[in-house]
Amino acid sequence: MENVIGTAAGVVWNYLDKNGESSVSKMIKETKLEAKVAQRALGWLANEDKLTIVIKGRTETIALK
Repeated sequence: MENVIGTAAGVVWNYLDKNGESSVSKMIKETKLEAKVAQRALGWLANEDKLTIVIKGRTETIALK
C-alpha cells in the first residue's frame, strides 16, 4: 500500500506543480485518483510539509509550498 500512496503523492505533486492551486475535488477528478488514495497522498505530502491547505467555506484548496 505504501507504494500506491507514494505513487499517488507523485501524481498529486506533478498535478499541483503544473496547474497550481486547486480544490481537492478538482484535483481528484482531473488526476483520476481514487478519492481514498488521493486523500492518503495528500496526508503524505502534508506530513512532509510540502502543501499549503486552505479551507474556504466548504472548499478545501491545496497548493505546493
